[in-house]
Amino acid sequence: MPDRVRVALIGAGRLGRRHAETLATQIPQAELIAIADANEETARAAAAATRVGRWTTDSEALIADPDIDAIAIASSTDTHGPLIIAAARAGKPIYCEKPIAIDLELTDAALDAVRTAGVYLQMGFQRRYDRGYQAAKELIDSGGLGRIESVRDVMRDPMPPHRTYLPASGGLFRDMTVHNFDALRWLTGDEVTEVYALGTAVTDPMFAEEGDIDTAIVTLRFAGGALAVIDNGRRTNFGYDVRTEIFGSEGAVFVGETRQTPIVRLGPDGVRHDHVHWFLDRFAQAYADELRAFVTAVVDGTRPGPSGDDARAALVLAYAAEASRRENRPIALAEVAQSLGTA
Repeated sequence: MPDRVRVALIGAGRLGRRHAETLATQIPQAELIAIADANEETARAAAAATRVGRWTTDSEALIADPDIDAIAIASSTDTHGPLIIAAARAGKPIYCEKPIAIDLELTDAALDAVRTAGVYLQMGFQRRYDRGYQAAKELIDSGGLGRIESVRDVMRDPMPPHRTYLPASGGLFRDMTVHNFDALRWLTGDEVTEVYALGTAVTDPMFAEEGDIDTAIVTLRFAGGALAVIDNGRRTNFGYDVRTEIFGSEGAVFVGETRQTPIVRLGPDGVRHDHVHWFLDRFAQAYADELRAFVTAVVDGTRPGPSGDDARAALVLAYAAEASRRENRPIALAEVAQSLGTA
């Protein structure tokens, strides 16, 4: 593989556009040489903004192009699985936003294609590259917190997605909570053995109309004995809210900065500070660093992850949460594995 990786980006929406800027301007070892999007105007605009000479609506042509070394996928969720399969068969290393797919059948087909081809697949769980979460992970792994006893993990969006987003999203657990599932597996270094989930639709009637939920509480039991609580919501009205509290036998660590500007104003009318509004702002550094890690992996053969297997594990936990909510009882992961034929 050359020292400078020629990358094609597929998907130039809100996150894809950010990835295009990163690949084009922030990673010396990367050369963004083409952008594809199903919408012609979106592809053209993204290419113009990043001074990339080639744009197209034909993602398959980019995957097949021998002048392209690696593929970055940030297109709609329903395209991820087929694009991973195509890129793997073309022998290209792949970066892909979560999820691989919203069902295990296509997820497993994509992972089989990756294994057969022997290519590298890195999934976009950006919390693993956030400096705050990385510092917490290092503290946990060093034993600084002692034995992990409990975790509280919060993630809430500032406003609901558009109704058209919901049918293909897979629902809150597969679309949103998978980030929490992955983060907690990674932070604790432990596997979940039991899930109990409650969910409701209270922020917008469209969620109930679409058969989805907008608010959830999920409790997890880990093999090592620790417990965790995940708190998800589709609307805060005050900004993007991601925070994690990890408690161990030797202390605790809290992760999550809510201020956009690092300043607090105190006066006779009270204490004021602003609040980060959007996930692209909160995780700007992490999004850049995960792509930088992917490009480095293509050059030197490292495998920093998160892997496709990590994405699959998060999806299985989403299946368990859905079963728990549906049946109103704790669900053992062994029970889920048996029902999926993966025990």
